[in-house]
Amino acid sequence: MGRLNCDLCGIQIDNPIIPASGTFGYGSEFAALYDINILGTFSFKGTTKEPRFGNETPRIAECAGGMLNSVGLQNPGVEKVITEELPKLKEVFHKKVMANVSGFSEEEYVYTAKRLDQEEMVGWIELNISCPNVHGGGMSFGTKAADAASVTAAVKKEIQKPLIVKLSPNVTDITEIAKAVADAGADGISLINTLMGMRFDLKTGKPILANVTGGLSGPAIFPVALRMVYQVANAVKVPVIGMGGISSAEDVLEMRMAGARAVEIGAANLTDPFICKTIIEQLPEVMDKYGVKQWQEM
Repeated sequence: MGRLNCDLCGIQIDNPIIPASGTFGYGSEFAALYDINILGTFSFKGTTKEPRFGNETPRIAECAGGMLNSVGLQNPGVEKVITEELPKLKEVFHKKVMANVSGFSEEEYVYTAKRLDQEEMVGWIELNISCPNVHGGGMSFGTKAADAASVTAAVKKEIQKPLIVKLSPNVTDITEIAKAVADAGADGISLINTLMGMRFDLKTGKPILANVTGGLSGPAIFPVALRMVYQVANAVKVPVIGMGGISSAEDVLEMRMAGARAVEIGAANLTDPFICKTIIEQLPEVMDKYGVKQWQEM
């Protein structure tokens, strides 16, 4: 067993580095740049029952310390993911992949998760109840403990593979939501998704994003993510995957200290497509610097 090995909900992965959903597509784009089998795994683009064009443009806005996005879950729908994207991915990625699932009703979440659960290549279902950029779904399930628990229990009942629930930071008490989904059967919890934000165009006086608001990601949210990961890791007994503004091997180690079993790297992929590869290569040296022998023993 290598020093970076990580047990993620009963599945062994070579290292704890996981590109986050929405920043790595369905894998093939990055496979053209480097061998993505170096990754622990990755969480593919948020997938819904039906195809989605996403929100109107503009849907990206830069800001100090990060960026805002209101993409709105653009994806080809679960059937095309199964018949087109996964076969393409299988040619270049020889590990289990994390399937990120979104929906606009409990029934849609269950349908999409159940379809992807049947795919051999899928190792985990990541239930996204935290997307702030869609109306009538996504984050609406993740801001109330009862709703979060209900959709978690409904999906867990219908799938066999480990269920990881992705939480929103846009709540008053993150531990209340975390405890609710853990009690409802979640095998793991990932957090944080983006923080709500907006920008104005000074020339027009109007919001830059067509959706008005969007999700803030990037280094600016790292301290908030650390705080919430720490709180959740101390509130539940299931594994926690930490994310939010990670952009270096030092950040990864800090997330581990906060209680994260593994990490997801998001916005940094958009500014440096080699960032995950670089962090995997640099992590042993950083661990040596701070006297860490084994990732899992921290």
